[in-house]
Amino acid sequence: MQDELGQEPTLAEIEEEVLAEGREWMRQRLQQRLRERAERISQTFSPRARATGASSKSDAEVAKQRRKD
Repeated sequence: MQDELGQEPTLAEIEEEVLAEGREWMRQRLQQRLRERAERISQTFSPRARATGASSKSDAEVAKQRRKD
């Protein structure tokens, strides 16, 4: 932490360095937790196929019914 002349860093310089280290640590931790959460969600909520068949209404029929209501 000493500069080229061998002088000790100022308290403000030490504070700035430590805060920068803390921000980087927090950024990495946040990234890790978000990645873990995204992996859990994708495992829990897999996409489901839409039901098809005579009993299901088409999007047009649903929209038409909503306009009547």
